[in-house]
Amino acid sequence: MASRMEPKPKEKKMPRPQELLYSKEHEWLKLDGDIATIGITDYAQNALGDIVYVDLPRVGRSFDQFANIGVVESVKAVSELFTPIGGEVIEVNGALENDPSLVNRDPFGEGWLMKVKAKNPAEKTNLLAAAAYDDHVAAAAQ
Repeated sequence: MASRMEPKPKEKKMPRPQELLYSKEHEWLKLDGDIATIGITDYAQNALGDIVYVDLPRVGRSFDQFANIGVVESVKAVSELFTPIGGEVIEVNGALENDPSLVNRDPFGEGWLMKVKAKNPAEKTNLLAAAAYDDHVAAAAQ
């Protein structure tokens, strides 16, 4: 997510899954072998507000790590999406087409964005563990 994000006041935070990896742009990654599931964090969806549209790449597109892959539009803003790992898109979450608010309700579950076949799973070392991501968010809020 490319923009300075401020969470909505008094929003209830979801527990941050410790097993995921995080980008400084507020995307998360779950790696299973060379298959990566990607979404945006609770912090990101909270900062954006009510999500009304998600534009994702088509299946078969390939991207380098941290490349722009689409946008998330909310009632407040449009924010770019970046892939936390390079590879080929093998699946997009079709449920978001009819119900983009899934990203708000369940950003770490049913609100996932896409799955990528990672071209270099070792790129995960360029991402943050949950505690480091928490530090990043705290520093950005100051």
